[in-house]
Amino acid sequence: QAQLVESGGGLVQAGDSLRLSCRSSGGIYGAYTMGWFRQAPGQEREFVAAISWNGAVTYYVDTVKGRFIVSRDNAKNTAYLQMNSLKPEDTAVYFCAADLWGDCADTTSKYDYWGQGTQVTVSV
Repeated sequence: QAQLVESGGGLVQAGDSLRLSCRSSGGIYGAYTMGWFRQAPGQEREFVAAISWNGAVTYYVDTVKGRFIVSRDNAKNTAYLQMNSLKPEDTAVYFCAADLWGDCADTTSKYDYWGQGTQVTVSV
């Protein structure tokens, strides 16, 4: 089965930028919608963004629209989440997820595989 590994998290200040990467293995990345979710302590996992298998369709939660950009490079089996103008409210563990033949769903139940998560902390 597919495996996903996130990287790129860290500690930044408000207003800074950060790019997360999600490397997929298993030879099926090109057929997957890739989604990004985040979870703060004591909170439920929240949808952030998604991108279709060919990059033609993207979807963002309203709170990150205009600040975050989701992209993918299928030749590298990697999806990205470029986060700009970061706010303290963005602090969370960020997860990538894969939905086989998906349609940029915004619910966790639609995704088949999940990464381990990477911590993003935005200080004031």
